[in-house]
Amino acid sequence: CELEKRTNRTNTTIVVSLFRVCSQPTMVIFNNTTSSSSNFLLTAFPGLELAHVWISIPVCCLYAIALLGNSTILFVIIVDRSLHKPMYYFLAMLSAVDLCLTISTLPTVLGVLWFHAREISLKACLIQMFFVHGFSFLESSVLVAMAFDRFMAICNPLKYAIVFTDMIILLIGLVICIRQVILIFPMILALTRVSFHGGQELSHPFCYHPDMIKYTYSNPWISNFLGMFLQLYLTGTDLLFILFSYVLILRTVLSIVAPKKQQKALSTCVCHICAVTVFYVPMISLSLTHRLFSSTPKVVCSILANVYLFLPPVLNPVIYSLKTKTIRQAMLQLLHFKGSQGPSVRSHRGPWG
Repeated sequence: CELEKRTNRTNTTIVVSLFRVCSQPTMVIFNNTTSSSSNFLLTAFPGLELAHVWISIPVCCLYAIALLGNSTILFVIIVDRSLHKPMYYFLAMLSAVDLCLTISTLPTVLGVLWFHAREISLKACLIQMFFVHGFSFLESSVLVAMAFDRFMAICNPLKYAIVFTDMIILLIGLVICIRQVILIFPMILALTRVSFHGGQELSHPFCYHPDMIKYTYSNPWISNFLGMFLQLYLTGTDLLFILFSYVLILRTVLSIVAPKKQQKALSTCVCHICAVTVFYVPMISLSLTHRLFSSTPKVVCSILANVYLFLPPVLNPVIYSLKTKTIRQAMLQLLHFKGSQGPSVRSHRGPWG
């Protein structure tokens, strides 16, 4: 019996030794793998991990407002034929983009807050980053189209109906989408060939290019320069075009003699100005914080990221529903129509025609 025990111990020792020797090359290969096997750790609110359940309550409320508000505006514009006009078509595009941007970040944000699911693979991170940056740049382009719409409506009202036909608006939407894919896809493709440090902690509950590029083995300046170039080329040129449009609009408005007509012309631009402000200010602040101020505390980055994430999708439907009378009336008419459960409620006085 003692001989059998000694034999079994010897055999076990030999098997363990062989397993360790055989596993060493595998571990070496695993440690030297490329970026496809790297994982990142998402962060929601640094230092407040114990309060994530309570923090998730206002976060869920913001998500609900963004999803419900943008879906309602999109549905009202589709259903109400009196809103089938260029201005409301562009508003529908803005609501659709905000809706997609909200959905693209919802799984990881709620996963971190509810289930502490912080780990995300590189492929999933790249996919999410493609959608986040793609929809962000898409919203910037839609805001440019809305600025051009306001410019034509105020500065060239006689040519407005000729320029903004349904076919032209559809063509503008297709060009905007193709532009984003052509410019964003090469950046994502280049990042798939970059090696990252595994297990690094990101500053946000979603994947963001300036936050990820800090953890590369290779020189991050190339990818960082590419991302900065796209940021300046897309959002920078878009913002310059918007500012130039409003300079021309302001010059036209100031040439109007009647003060009431001036006020009426400017009132049509208030919602768009608010949408431009709530979109560009957080986005530019977050991008500059990561690229120029590397020693910024993670709490500041987290706050800016959440402002950038929630402010445009939440405030845009609120601003347009409060400031745009036709949208507000259409929403009230829709609620009244559903509450009555009958088509007889629809009168000839409301926006339903």
